[in-house]
Amino acid sequence: MNVLARALLFLVALTATAAQAQPREDRGAPMGRFDFYVLSLSWSATYCDLTGKRRGNAQCDKGKNPGFVVHGLWPQYERGYPAFCTPGGRTPSRNAMDIGERVFPDPGLARHEWQKHGTCTGESPAGYFTATGAARARISVPKQLAAPETAQRMSVVEIERAFALANPGLRPDMMAVTCKREMLEEVRICMTRDLRQFRPCEEVSRDSCRVRDVTVPAAK
Repeated sequence: MNVLARALLFLVALTATAAQAQPREDRGAPMGRFDFYVLSLSWSATYCDLTGKRRGNAQCDKGKNPGFVVHGLWPQYERGYPAFCTPGGRTPSRNAMDIGERVFPDPGLARHEWQKHGTCTGESPAGYFTATGAARARISVPKQLAAPETAQRMSVVEIERAFALANPGLRPDMMAVTCKREMLEEVRICMTRDLRQFRPCEEVSRDSCRVRDVTVPAAK
């Protein structure tokens, strides 16, 4: 086999491996069929620095950048996840949005998360927003990450350990710490369907940032 043929085979194998590593999005899946939840907490300062300020998001106004905010509560399979289970389905009522706006940092995000993820839970919009709030209340944010006034440098392992110490029963194989441009992006925590316990989640945990250290921008 010549060098070119070997190189082509290598590229094919590499592409296949990358495709397998991507979580599978199961659009239009039946409602209520999933294995566990992922609560995604976004580090607001990173989002605002990279995207939110440019878009004029209200959460990025001075004094409204508190550290971790809820990105979403995602129903998950052991491999892949359901999404948009009832495209164009029920629009959240004003009463439901009153709940959602107390949980999410932005009304637009609340609506998007309902359409993409909430429709797959089997809950009503109000039920989904309430469950998201209950999941967030279950999590204790480590003191050093509550609302730091100055930027700090932390390793992914330090962040995982801090969350594990603050939340008895939580282990590194039950969460992912993601980053973007070497800045802390999100902490994603895997929870049972009843939201009472943490649980292992191999595919989610594999998404943890590959760099050793990340910058944690100051809350603003």
